[in-house]
Amino acid sequence: MNSSRTNSEHGNILVVDDTPANLQLLIGLLSKKGYTVRPIPSGKLALQGIHIDYPDLILLDIQMPELDGYEVCKHLKADPRTQDIPIIFISALDDVFDKIKAFEVGGIDYITKPFHAEEVFSRVKTHITLYRLQKQLQEKTVNQELEIQDKNLILEQMIEDLESTNQELKERLEQLKKAQLQLVQSEKMATLGQVVAGVAHEINNPVGFIEGNICHALEYVEALIHLVSLYQKKLSTPDPEIQEYIEDIDLDFLIEDFPQAIASMKTGVERIRNISTALRTFSRGDNDRQVSFNIHDGIDSALLILKHRLKDNGEHPAIKVIKEYGKLPEINCFPGKLNQVFMNIIANAIDALEESNIGKTFEEIEATPNQITITTEVDSENQQIIIRIKDNGIGMKDEVKQKIFDHLFTTKGVGKGTGLGLSISRQIVEEKHGGKLSFNSAPGTGTEFVIALPRQ
Repeated sequence: MNSSRTNSEHGNILVVDDTPANLQLLIGLLSKKGYTVRPIPSGKLALQGIHIDYPDLILLDIQMPELDGYEVCKHLKADPRTQDIPIIFISALDDVFDKIKAFEVGGIDYITKPFHAEEVFSRVKTHITLYRLQKQLQEKTVNQELEIQDKNLILEQMIEDLESTNQELKERLEQLKKAQLQLVQSEKMATLGQVVAGVAHEINNPVGFIEGNICHALEYVEALIHLVSLYQKKLSTPDPEIQEYIEDIDLDFLIEDFPQAIASMKTGVERIRNISTALRTFSRGDNDRQVSFNIHDGIDSALLILKHRLKDNGEHPAIKVIKEYGKLPEINCFPGKLNQVFMNIIANAIDALEESNIGKTFEEIEATPNQITITTEVDSENQQIIIRIKDNGIGMKDEVKQKIFDHLFTTKGVGKGTGLGLSISRQIVEEKHGGKLSFNSAPGTGTEFVIALPRQ
């Protein structure tokens, strides 16, 4: 409650009574005890003057002209500015005093005339003490509510910032996937390397920022959760509004789930960093001369980029990838070009498996799982590195096998293939690297592509 007065040490009391003798008596008694007493001779004047200086307690006579004590009390309790001030009714022993009505209109106690000094002192002291304690508790509660609101605002802002950053990252990754698929399908692989390398570099900056701040965010969240727990322990009887809000937000679930959500974000950042590393490997820029390269790194980067097509998508189970890697030395080559070859051949294997699944149920496909087997070995006799990529799809008919490397030939539907993938792949392997790209296939047995590269 706001007030313009200066509190006395013991308290400020407003005495409302139309009998001057009673006013003088109460002023004398209470002043000696250190109370500041303001006398008012009528209920009407009391309602007009109370806002000048709000008291800690009101002693209110019942039998008064114009407005009796009951009516004055009703007016005071109806006003938010005065509704919390305790009111003790004053009544003579021979007056008709309705105690029930006194309490119903908002009184907290009553004193009968003639006054007994010790009784007056005891009741006045008790109710002023209770009133001040109530005010302190209200102020403390308000301050605590404000602190909780501030902490909640900070927490909400942190969540909003994390969600915004996470959404931005998702959007960037989605844009990258769309860009990759579009470029792979159109076979403009010469520019894909530059685009992917640039995006991978740009991803590293926000990933580094998020990775560096997630640990701090988790500490902040744990601190805030601990603070909320302390409030719950200290406030044995929380404010009803706070209790209702705690139930609305399901605070126990929030405290349990939020750190797990932060941990999931951290795992997501680590996965994005792995993707970024794979993209940089896949998009290694080719210079005018060959450089030393680990073939397995190139294959793995292509598999990671195509991982979304290998997963269980609800229509078919996950495609199993079996890697039977031999011990290969690094070879001099154009890494970006070879990565394009691995991407094209593995993507074609996935297409073949998806085509073989047409008309089959999920359970039928699961009974004979789709799989791609990638084998690498060293052919010491011919000084070559051999990479075999085999699927267990439907295989190729003879008329398809005769045209498979022809420029612009494709067995895919409109908008799904350009007929450039295998043509360019053969050019990269044989013309750029002096190797050999061949295949083995028959209807119902799947297809195997074999890449032979010089071991220089």
